[in-house]
Amino acid sequence: MATILNIETSSSVCSVALTKDGAVEFELEDTEGMNHAVKLAPFAERCMEELKRKEESLDAVAVSLGPGSYTGLRIGLSFAKGLAFSLNIPLIGISTLQLLAVKAMFRNMAWEGDEILVGMIDARRMEAYVGAYDFALNAIIPERAEILNPDSFKELHGYRKVVFIGDGSDKFRDVYGAGNAEWLGKLMPHARDMTALSEKYFREKRFIDVAYSTPNYLKEYQATIAKNKVLEAGC
Repeated sequence: MATILNIETSSSVCSVALTKDGAVEFELEDTEGMNHAVKLAPFAERCMEELKRKEESLDAVAVSLGPGSYTGLRIGLSFAKGLAFSLNIPLIGISTLQLLAVKAMFRNMAWEGDEILVGMIDARRMEAYVGAYDFALNAIIPERAEILNPDSFKELHGYRKVVFIGDGSDKFRDVYGAGNAEWLGKLMPHARDMTALSEKYFREKRFIDVAYSTPNYLKEYQATIAKNKVLEAGC
């Protein structure tokens, strides 16, 4: 078992959770928008103060790798790398889509265990980052960027129940063509939801490279130019 600082910045929520032996001991979160650059460092400092008060030390840092917000993922991973490097401890990377699946598992204790859990993160318009898993977290559908249409997830129509999770799922509700769906809607990823996965990865020594690991964007970032800049360029 280990003491792990979990960092989740893939959405508009910035959250950290200090966990020990699979239980959350201390957590902080900000839900007021994209304040990650301002909030993350003070949150982590509070966690380190809590460890110092208990005369304990950190064994690893876990961070969500995405997909999700480009800015949030960059901030979270950069900070996690710096902390892991400075303390000379391992770095653990967690898929945000798997994180949503695990959150759904613990949300409902009445699951039968043969459901397919589909994480969906909004990627604007009719696009979403998606990944489908069984209860052993085997990838039924590999993580990908999907343009949502009536043919999306046709391979899941034969399963008894398919559960759609995350802020990208609502816009697919009227598109999915089978009657085996359940909708958990806008479940958001939080650092406390990383606990089961970060503990598992720590036991298995599934660490990522502190120097060279990168966020899992799933698609290339497309920068937009403000309208006034476009006008200036044409002058």
